[in-house]
Amino acid sequence: MAEKPLKIGMIGCGVVGTGVARLLLEQKSRLNAKARRELSLVRVAVRDAGKSRDPSLAKIEFTPNWNEIVNDPSIDVVVELAGGVDWTRKAVLKALAAGKHVVTANKALLAIHGNEIFDAARKHQVCVAFEACVAGGIPIIGVLTQGLSANQITGLRGILNGTCNFILTAMSESGASYQEALKEAQTRGFAEADPSLDVNGTDTAHKLLILVQIAFGQTLQFEKVDRKGIDSLDSTDIRFAMELGYGIKLLAEAWLNEGRLTIHVSPVLVRGNSPLAQVRGAYNAIQVIGDAVGDTYYQGLGAGRMPTASSVVADLIDIAIGRAQNTFRSMKLWSAEQPTLALLDNSLVRSRYYLRLLVDDRPGVLAEVTSILAKHLISIASIIQHEAAAEGDTSRVQLVIMTHVSKCAAFLAAVKELGTLSFVTGNVVNYPVED
Repeated sequence: MAEKPLKIGMIGCGVVGTGVARLLLEQKSRLNAKARRELSLVRVAVRDAGKSRDPSLAKIEFTPNWNEIVNDPSIDVVVELAGGVDWTRKAVLKALAAGKHVVTANKALLAIHGNEIFDAARKHQVCVAFEACVAGGIPIIGVLTQGLSANQITGLRGILNGTCNFILTAMSESGASYQEALKEAQTRGFAEADPSLDVNGTDTAHKLLILVQIAFGQTLQFEKVDRKGIDSLDSTDIRFAMELGYGIKLLAEAWLNEGRLTIHVSPVLVRGNSPLAQVRGAYNAIQVIGDAVGDTYYQGLGAGRMPTASSVVADLIDIAIGRAQNTFRSMKLWSAEQPTLALLDNSLVRSRYYLRLLVDDRPGVLAEVTSILAKHLISIASIIQHEAAAEGDTSRVQLVIMTHVSKCAAFLAAVKELGTLSFVTGNVVNYPVED
């Protein structure tokens, strides 16, 4: 190898960072051959440099000061795997200003500060590589920036959070409640002690914003994402969805419709025999539709030490070869040069819907419910109403309705009116349906 080594500094050495370090150390010969030069991990910044770590990392130099990484003139690439937004933003900007390429798995950082970070990289003539930000080991960033670059992407949807998919799988297959499934996910290491950012849809929304930037060239604020998580999902709806032939998945979606873009994150009923419905456990999956290629589909582990480390090291190889720099320059991501698409107001989106109400078991209830739906021009596709005894409450029954396609605004207006009825107990539960 004639070229000088690519010297790497890393900030953060948790689950993913340990995986990256192990790959670089244990697969050195193979990775160097792919990179056509040596990939040399010089130093790693961590909070506690004296902490006991994986024995395979014994030869690595650790420092508690990330400034030692970004200020080291010998380091070519800074790998940021610490997470968070505030101080990591400063570290990344400082690394770029020092003329170092950056590899990151920090989806929140790019979703919130992508413009600033990419402008800084362009100013200092370096690149930012971020394959590990979305879907762990699935190379979806490379697919969109390279493999499908001949296409106008017209739509994408996917399961982008392994924690949520694990919980939904457990609820579907074992009949567990949301809290039971969450506890199992935490016990098995698939959910954080505080899972809020995962289960409320924030993590998925951050990833969707990155995909929207690449696929459609649009820089959107987080507040623009219509977002609903799984933290209020009831196992009753999992059961009824299955009875109707559907599964429930937390989907991130973006669609281009007559020059306007619509995006949302929400639990969605998907056909039980569809590829997305079959995605189990902590796996992720993404469907991408291009005007030339048509429908494409990608599935793999969306999180975890080695799948995510795989994407980080792939970015390092691309930088060593020079491919990442060329892609960075040509794509002009998070740039003012990109044309702006209008957003389609979500109230105008048309969809089928699942609707569940807990109602008094007495004559005339169904007629009043259907009359309200009819008033809002919502047509009914099917109705499920089991006997009250089967639900364990002789005075009330679950009423489940599947609608035909209607405008979101009309459907939500009907939901609001249904919620005011005296014979309806609790919230009116509703989710979009995709066939």
